[in-house]
Amino acid sequence: MRIKHMALAGIIPLMLFSCVSSKKFKGLQSKYDSLNNAYGALQNDLKNCNSKTADLTRDKSDCDAKVADLQKQIAFLKENNTQALKQLEDMSVISSQQAQSIRQSLDNLGAKDAYIQSLQQAMAHKDSLNMALVNNLKGAIGDLNDKDINIKVDKGVIYVDISDKLLFATGKYNVTPRAQEVLGKVAKVLQAQPDIEFMVEGHTDNVPFRRGDLLDNWDLSVKRATAVVRILQNKYGMVPAHMSAAGRGEYLPVASNDTAEGRQLNRRTRIVILPQLDQFFKLLERK
Repeated sequence: MRIKHMALAGIIPLMLFSCVSSKKFKGLQSKYDSLNNAYGALQNDLKNCNSKTADLTRDKSDCDAKVADLQKQIAFLKENNTQALKQLEDMSVISSQQAQSIRQSLDNLGAKDAYIQSLQQAMAHKDSLNMALVNNLKGAIGDLNDKDINIKVDKGVIYVDISDKLLFATGKYNVTPRAQEVLGKVAKVLQAQPDIEFMVEGHTDNVPFRRGDLLDNWDLSVKRATAVVRILQNKYGMVPAHMSAAGRGEYLPVASNDTAEGRQLNRRTRIVILPQLDQFFKLLERK
């Protein structure tokens, strides 16, 4: 009997130790799974950024190749025109004043070459600013589903597409409380760029619509665009002179309206961040 008591006294600590270790293991396993999921999300973000960077690099390479080709053409023309001018002078076909005028024109070719290079630098700078703005918007918005919000750059213009199911109830133009929070995050990023201008566009599918004071899809898209603009102005202090609202109705789809998925993609509100062309105009004035 005494031996049995001693055996039980030895087994009980082992059982307790086993239970504690199992709980600790499960806790560590859960923490590992959480960290692994976060790592996977960061890897996906990095992949998207690398893809955007690759696209910009290809665009820059194309521009560099075009500029190099233009520089070769300018050099060729200058060389041939100089030779032709000398021949004309020797043959007394043109006057010295005319020759000087032609020389001045040839010198202007060099100035145009420098101008092309300055434009290329301005374009590269603009692309860098756009990329930084896109990254800031994605970082501010966070983990929203890609089907609900999409941010992209196309030909120097930034587009922020927000699905109607996130912004509005079906057939309505009152912005939902959750969507107001998303608009607040977008406004915070845009306010850091005080000179930026943008347009809010409302888009619908092609299903005929008429309800209450809404006459059709045109009317619905316009009211949704102005509803978003009012939120940005009245709640988040965006400068109204830097915003505009437009209704596109069903006439600028991004997918086919023949399927339910396509119609869902077409029902969206788009924020179009416009390129700051005044910077290029100022550059032209200096030239």
